[in-house]
Amino acid sequence: MLTILGFAMIATFLVLIMMKKMSPIAALVLIPALFCFFVGKGAKLGDYVIEGVTSLAPTAAMLMFAIVYFGVMIDVGLFDPIVRGILKFCKADPMRIVVGTAILAAIVSLDGDGSTTFMITVSAMYPLYKRLKMSLVVMTGVAAMANGVMNTLPWGGPTARAATALKLDASDIFVPMIPALAVGLLAVFVLSYFLGLRERKRLGVLTLNEVLVEEKESETVLVGAGGSGTAKTPAGTGGSGSGTDDEDAAADEDERFQALDPNRPTLRPKLYWFNALMTVVLLTAMIMEWLPIPVLFLLGAALALTVNFPHIPDQKARLAAHADNVLNVSGMVFAAAVFTGVLQGTGMVDHMAKWMVDVIPEGMGPHMALVTGVLSLPLTYFMSNDGFYFGVLPVLAEAGAAHGVTPLEMARASLVGQPLHMSSPLVPAVYVLVGMAKVEFGDHTKFVVKWAALTCLVILGAGLLFGII
Repeated sequence: MLTILGFAMIATFLVLIMMKKMSPIAALVLIPALFCFFVGKGAKLGDYVIEGVTSLAPTAAMLMFAIVYFGVMIDVGLFDPIVRGILKFCKADPMRIVVGTAILAAIVSLDGDGSTTFMITVSAMYPLYKRLKMSLVVMTGVAAMANGVMNTLPWGGPTARAATALKLDASDIFVPMIPALAVGLLAVFVLSYFLGLRERKRLGVLTLNEVLVEEKESETVLVGAGGSGTAKTPAGTGGSGSGTDDEDAAADEDERFQALDPNRPTLRPKLYWFNALMTVVLLTAMIMEWLPIPVLFLLGAALALTVNFPHIPDQKARLAAHADNVLNVSGMVFAAAVFTGVLQGTGMVDHMAKWMVDVIPEGMGPHMALVTGVLSLPLTYFMSNDGFYFGVLPVLAEAGAAHGVTPLEMARASLVGQPLHMSSPLVPAVYVLVGMAKVEFGDHTKFVVKWAALTCLVILGAGLLFGII
């Protein structure tokens, strides 16, 4: 019964948010509360919620101060050189912009934290998507998939959890998986290319002059050239034969297509190398685990504000500027704590995992690594990484060991589902992504699930082909 109720609770949640019948925060709170009473444990709802909130409080604190820290770093211009390079590549071509989104998200994901990746990526790319009227769910989907592949880095979380759960060395799990993960990242880039072509076909390749006309006269109709790679210029804006107009457009490109205003008053060019060094030290401390991550970001945010904005009114202004994101994300985290608290406290998640293991046919025993790879897609989507790696993976590994499948193979296969996991409603970082991009979570889910699942299967196929899994 708990198994059925567990799946019913998850299905109800997903259907309601995808149909936009409830907001994610309301659904994360009310649906598990209702099912807790169905299970007959309504009297313990308070205990489950407190346990869930307690377990996720460090994550909420980390996200709050990470948003402040990286928000300040974006304000002061630390990431402007990277952004300028990506935007120079993108120009006004929708295909290049989508590919550039994937590249930027993959590069920034090297820090191992999804929230910071999404903050930087959305801050850089959102103005371009809005100005060219591109689909914002394409941006969120591509960023989430690129980050999902990179999330398998040893300091990203899943690899370390798998190593801890099966008592293995993280490098022994990750290093052999690099070829398969590289194929997965390449698949994200290829998918971005085709999604970009689709956007190009819908919008055309726009010239800068067309966009300037659109901004100046809202009623102007932009005339694109489809997928041919060339563009027409509306009458009265100059013509492609006018070298002067082309030079003017090129000169204006950096200014008008700049995602981060190069003249914003918050820039601190004299402190650039200090901020760069501070960020490197912070990320090194995070990877080396010198202090708990929430503490590191708390200290980093305080130092960043004090050094870059020594006057208290300026500090208050920076905190106010990022308050919406902080409140939105922390609210989602604590709402998700209700969902996870009820799932775990009532025992539904344990019964669901046991049922999935039990239904595996006996003949699949020698292929348990393949089974684990396939199961990692739904299981890491419907439960937290902690629940999967510490609750389910050891059970699967034990079943695999009985048929001669090594724990290393099982651990590698368990990483396959991460591109899909990063869009799970139980991942706090995804709320940073959709919140900053002003995208409904249900719209993001409907768009990304199929493509993320395909990326996962590509990684699994590459792992099997290379003999890694």
